[in-house]
Amino acid sequence: MPRLDVLKALGDNTRYAIYLELVRSPQPRTTAEIAETLALHPNTVRPHLERMRDVGLLHIDVETRGEVGRPQHRYSLAADAPSLGLEPPSTTLLSNMLLRLVELAGIRGSEAAEIGRAQGAADADRYQNAPSSLEALVSQHDRVGFDPIVADGVDDDTAVMAFAHCPFRSFAEANPDVVCSLHRGLVEGFLDRLGDTHVEEFCSLAHRTPCQVTVTSR
Repeated sequence: MPRLDVLKALGDNTRYAIYLELVRSPQPRTTAEIAETLALHPNTVRPHLERMRDVGLLHIDVETRGEVGRPQHRYSLAADAPSLGLEPPSTTLLSNMLLRLVELAGIRGSEAAEIGRAQGAADADRYQNAPSSLEALVSQHDRVGFDPIVADGVDDDTAVMAFAHCPFRSFAEANPDVVCSLHRGLVEGFLDRLGDTHVEEFCSLAHRTPCQVTVTSR
């Protein structure tokens, strides 16, 4: 979603507070539940929810349960909405357990990279009409929170993208071989699917901070 639309939608203090409440919530919330938590009237909350839904920040589940009257709406973050680094505790809990499972299963970086390539290729499908694969890669990494910064490479066909923020950092520090290989696979699979650029070099947190990738036109 356009960043300007997101900033405008979250620029209102009340709307931002409502959004944070939904970010932190492990389950969808009704208008009444949100209003009660924030000590607001439901009629105050409702138009803010509609505004955020209109720009694509929220998803609505409609519950009827066979009851008479207006269906109940439950709000949650849309799939592409930014979490602002405030994921529900269950997300971190699950990630830690999965990382431990990876260690017990003896999964190696090469296997993780293959999983990353498959996901990267799937992510690239939404960018088939992008002006260039580099711009698409920047957009995708910006969307998931890597805060990418692009600099020129050694020639006109090469560019270097540094990741100023790593949303995987705590997990990468715990198991850099697997987690950084997942990220490398994401980048490789993404560019391979788009076809006109490939990874020349990938430097993980084990090599430098911030991590970065060098891409070259085919």
